[in-house]
Amino acid sequence: MPNQGKIDIVEKSTQKFKDASGIYFAKYTGMNVEQATHFRKLCRESNIDYEIVKNTLTKIAVKNAGYKDIFDKILIGQVGTVTSVDDSIAPARVIKSFNKENDDIIEVVGLYADGNLYGPEKYEDLANLPTREELIGKFASMLNQPMTQFASVLNATMTKLAGVLGSLKEQKN
Repeated sequence: MPNQGKIDIVEKSTQKFKDASGIYFAKYTGMNVEQATHFRKLCRESNIDYEIVKNTLTKIAVKNAGYKDIFDKILIGQVGTVTSVDDSIAPARVIKSFNKENDDIIEVVGLYADGNLYGPEKYEDLANLPTREELIGKFASMLNQPMTQFASVLNATMTKLAGVLGSLKEQKN
């Protein structure tokens, strides 16, 4: 018989899954309290949610969010969910960063990003992608480069012209 606490958890999780652009399922077996606290802090700093909810409640919430049974094979054992609303790749970066410091303690067992379900192998690919800000910076640099080169050529031409005119003036004198 469901109690009010479990109903609230399912409702909150359902809304979280509806809003998420990226959902990562990660095994956290072996993580101590200090590591879990540090990981939650990293998630909060990146505007990411990390929750551990019973798999049965998560399965109900996922179905209520409209995902049917696609996560049933993933939700086995001690599995937490890492979700992001704004950036579907941000959780991969946070998990990768955390795992570097903690001997790969978090194991991604599956993920759902931008409307597609992926296996755990896709996590590494996504974690290695540049951030949105890095891509914008590269794009701006690429747009700026031809203008910089053009200005440099014009400047060199003007410098050579000034040098030739200076030489002619000296020859006349």
